[in-house]
Amino acid sequence: MARDTVETHFTEAVATLEAGPARDPDAPVREGSSLTGERCRTLFRRQLDSRLLDIAARWLREQEEGFYTIGSAGHEGNAAVAAALRHTDPALLHYRSGAFYLTRSEQAGRLPEQGIRDVLLGLTASADDPIAGGRHKVFGHPDLAVIPQTSTIASHLPKAVGVAFAIERARALEVTAKWPQDAIAVCSFGDASINHASALSGLNTASYATYQGQSLPLLFVCEDNGIGISVRTPKGWVEATARRPGVAYFFADGCDLAAAYDAAVRAAEHVREHRRPAFLHLSTVRLMGHAGSDVELAYRTQREIRADLERDPLVRTAAMLVEAGLETPEGLLKMYESAREHVLRVAKETSRRPRLGSAKEVMAPLAPRSPELIAKISPTAAAAQVRERAFAGALPEDDKPLTLSLAINRTLADALAVYPEMTVFGEDVGKKGGVYGVTRGLQKRFGPGRVFDTLLDEQAILGLALGAGVSGMLPVPEIQYLAYLHNALDQIRGEAATLSFFSQGAFTNPMVVRVAGYAYQKGFGGHFHNDNAVGALRDIPGLVIASPSRPDDAASMLRTCLAAARTSGSVCVFLEPIALYNTRDLFEDGDGGWLAPYAPPARWPETHVPIGRARSYGDGRDLTIVTFGNGVRMSLRAAVRLTQEGYGCRVLDLRWLAPLPIDDLLRAAELTGNVLIADETRHTGGVSEGVVTELLDAGFTGKIARVSSADSFVPLGAAADHVLLSEAEIEQAARKLLG
Repeated sequence: MARDTVETHFTEAVATLEAGPARDPDAPVREGSSLTGERCRTLFRRQLDSRLLDIAARWLREQEEGFYTIGSAGHEGNAAVAAALRHTDPALLHYRSGAFYLTRSEQAGRLPEQGIRDVLLGLTASADDPIAGGRHKVFGHPDLAVIPQTSTIASHLPKAVGVAFAIERARALEVTAKWPQDAIAVCSFGDASINHASALSGLNTASYATYQGQSLPLLFVCEDNGIGISVRTPKGWVEATARRPGVAYFFADGCDLAAAYDAAVRAAEHVREHRRPAFLHLSTVRLMGHAGSDVELAYRTQREIRADLERDPLVRTAAMLVEAGLETPEGLLKMYESAREHVLRVAKETSRRPRLGSAKEVMAPLAPRSPELIAKISPTAAAAQVRERAFAGALPEDDKPLTLSLAINRTLADALAVYPEMTVFGEDVGKKGGVYGVTRGLQKRFGPGRVFDTLLDEQAILGLALGAGVSGMLPVPEIQYLAYLHNALDQIRGEAATLSFFSQGAFTNPMVVRVAGYAYQKGFGGHFHNDNAVGALRDIPGLVIASPSRPDDAASMLRTCLAAARTSGSVCVFLEPIALYNTRDLFEDGDGGWLAPYAPPARWPETHVPIGRARSYGDGRDLTIVTFGNGVRMSLRAAVRLTQEGYGCRVLDLRWLAPLPIDDLLRAAELTGNVLIADETRHTGGVSEGVVTELLDAGFTGKIARVSSADSFVPLGAAADHVLLSEAEIEQAARKLLG
């Protein structure tokens, strides 16, 4: 539908309205409603501004000065939802939330002009855009508790559950919270998005938590226009999907401002009073198509388009004001023209504002870190008496050398003792202590409020972490196996990693995601318990990927990740080699070569491992073996045999897969001139591809060879030996390279 059709219909429809007897502006705008005439007036202005911003977006696109035309036309009733909430209630909004954003902006004491300008700066990709700085058009603002969302598929619902969870958990733990103690979270989405797995995960998690008696103050708002781009939503489907145990259901005509407001007030009051979720279902229409390039007549009839036009929420609010004697048709049409002229004038002004001018500017908020601050905070330990209580008098540094799993366990305990906002959670991590016992005893020491089990859903686990992190907590979720992470990778790729980028660091998702991974488990599982695919993680901009192989590195690197999350909002993935969890020996049975003592807090500064620093073994001048994870132990064993034959070898443990330790890599490569990369991940898309590229880009002129696992899933039992990297292959490749 052309925009002039929408505008023409508005002016013609308003011109025919007949005024009713004047009502008191402070009284209900109509009988039976709690919406006053004065508030209705205010909300109409925000609805009008939202509509005109959609007009401006398409005008800007015609001038080749605007870059986004998905509008809010037909959804302006969401102004009522904003009015029913407080401006301090965290909001994760649908991309058709223009009227909500403008209303929230005014609620916070800002001038209407400021909200309008915010949106226009986003439409024109201006570097002055207060939220994304020209990187994307999003609704968001740190002063308005509006957390920016780029999602079109409701992937923010699991995060919204996490925000609501964090509100209650922060209050229970008595830690400093980002949101008021009586706040409620709100997230909005479309009817088509409700079918996405992430939406179903969010709804199910909210129901699951409430079913168990947990508090979860969350308002779901589905703006149902009956169509997802061109695919129709079956009548009754949204309600059928929404009705779940523990989730109260509210419905209203979203094109009727008074009805939408009354329902939103009831729903918000229910959530705030009972601390339980509610689902607000608003029936809306979509005007002007999905976006500027959408030709609706390709899939809709003229009659269907006309029927939506007759429900135009802007016309219906205008009619309500005129019928209440609060406005005249002439006054409203003058208001429209005046506002239209103003919005288009501001649009023209914002199109002249500066835009991002370099890759450096674009990437500035991707992964800002302060190595000095991380180094300072990383060695922080709790007071001696607190540690004594946390470890029941048996301090880990007084214990015998530890395995990898025990080192991680003790480090988590030390961190829980010093960071009251930290939580550890995932499938089976509580009473059981994880399937490999890595979190054993932590719940008993720190309580179920800090260490707890979740439902079996990786999207829910990561969504919980996302919401907790953006709310000021320090989440440490566990994903039971690397293969399971791929079920929910978009929660890291599309949600966690993008938040700082699209908010210029105003919002972050600090977290350390512990993942049990890699292969070589003996006598257990096939592909889903032995997975060596990390390519999907390594191409996520700004993500930190830690890959410790030894117990002492694991402790230091985990402290570094926690510090990076706290100081810089870093999103860290901590890959733990399952096969090395309980490994004790290096060269022969009983040598204890893979154990390490736990460093006392006094030694933490000197044992600090900065992000992107490798670890070198040996001082040979003939060959450098570059490796990580399980490859470290295999390479060290191979290097000893080569050394016995007169070859001088050194082994470089990368430790960090993102960012790669490039300086250390180049230094080690130049010392020998011969580099063998022993890569337990796959030949295609594995880590070795990145290492080779970095060496070549830096101008390394020596010899390079690599050995890796095959491009195969990991099969069951001894068959895995045919496709996984082996010590023999490392040794054979080294001999060939040394020639």
